Amino acid sequence: MENVAIFDSPGKGRGLKATKEFWAGDVIFSEASLAAVVFDSLANRICHSCFRRQDKLQKCGQCKFAHYCDRTCQRAGWGEHKQECSAIKAFGKVPNENIRLVARILWRLDKDGSIVSDTQLATLEELEDHVADMQEDELKEFKVDIHNFLDYWPRNSKQHTVDDISHVFGVINCNGFTISDQRGLQAVGVGLFPNLCLVNHDCWPNCTVILNHGNQSAVNTMFHSQRRIELRSLGKIEEGEELTVSYVDYMNLSEERRRLLKTQYFFDCTCEHCTNRIKDDLKMAGREVDGVKPSEEQVKEATDYCFEMLNKMDKARLNCDYHEVVKICRECMEKVEPILDDTHIYLLRIWSTMSEVQAYLQYFDDAAEYARKMVDGYMKIYHPNNAVLGMAAMRAGVTHWQAGQIEVGHGMICKAYAILMVTHGPTHPITKDLEAMRMQTEMELRMFKQNEYVYHSMREAALKNKPMTMMHEPKSVEEGIKNLFHRRK
Repeated sequence: MENVAIFDSPGKGRGLKATKEFWAGDVIFSEASLAAVVFDSLANRICHSCFRRQDKLQKCGQCKFAHYCDRTCQRAGWGEHKQECSAIKAFGKVPNENIRLVARILWRLDKDGSIVSDTQLATLEELEDHVADMQEDELKEFKVDIHNFLDYWPRNSKQHTVDDISHVFGVINCNGFTISDQRGLQAVGVGLFPNLCLVNHDCWPNCTVILNHGNQSAVNTMFHSQRRIELRSLGKIEEGEELTVSYVDYMNLSEERRRLLKTQYFFDCTCEHCTNRIKDDLKMAGREVDGVKPSEEQVKEATDYCFEMLNKMDKARLNCDYHEVVKICRECMEKVEPILDDTHIYLLRIWSTMSEVQAYLQYFDDAAEYARKMVDGYMKIYHPNNAVLGMAAMRAGVTHWQAGQIEVGHGMICKAYAILMVTHGPTHPITKDLEAMRMQTEMELRMFKQNEYVYHSMREAALKNKPMTMMHEPKSVEEGIKNLFHRRK
């Protein structure tokens, strides 16, 4: 942690600043979790040690709750699970993820003390819990969790005061960090990283956070590397500059971001982008044709209609009625595309959904067209090294490749690779996947340029020999990136 120092950030309280200069893609610091748990909904589909998704998992023979890839993962996770295992057996049922996380944190602190490593900058007691700022309905749920925790907590473990327990619940409520699967495409759990809690928010940040699962495949656990977060620089950071990350998605309007930050993290955002409403005009813009813009009333009417159709579309998606989703999207686009600009956030959402669903239904030409429009809009709104933009470009590149549009596909994949090299780094599984895609599409592009007819003939022959199977159900790969900081819904 020699790269950072704690300081008093004006208007924000404590924060972290750089003690040296950084460039895009530099790892400023990495940190292992104090404790982490798998979400309740995925408890039997995700390994409780390495947090990888596996088709077949082995169940803990004692509590019957924890699941592992194999004996290696079970041995690696035993240190965290040992006391939890006996507590679940004694309690007779499995408590929710918040209770399990608080219990693991307290067991860890009881064992190792308030400072669990030489690199830890702050104790848990020093972190904000914002219990006093909670709304009445949230406070009711909070008290139920504390009551259930007291029933769950073993009598033979060190006993803690209700105030101490309440503080830990408050800390994870506003500082818990989402744990993703090994490829970073799905949120599968939540953990607490004390040093990360000191990094303040900015809607246009200079850093991003990514989870690195480390290497836990060796049979001997002594050769495992820890699961950790990495704080990575998005661009040049000067010595003494505050380090910031974004707690919410920048695609939201400044007013909505402020509302989310106030209700979820209990502070008023005063960043430049919120104060000056930067890019809000782009996100709600009307389409200019031959120098003529639609009236404010026309834009508002189209925006309201788009919002209404998005709600219908979400319901159809929940019912897995994807042909109805396509119908709703087409109906909406026909009415609003002549009025709304290609940076309008509702239209971008329509295009994103259309691209995902059409790819799922294997209408790849359609999917590619809307994916390209989505990426073009994202590039005008997001920071050039934003992970959401990188993931969207990756999806668009794959969709164009599936449609046989190798030139655009290769370009998109190269763009995604450049962004994810900054946000994820060269060793992350998804970056490695992108590198393999980049090499594959580069080879195909050379073949295409040498002889288009031969390329398409070979492609068609390959698809006939290995027909495309039904793709996975559409799910936004950007969601995990957008919602890095865990909040209980």
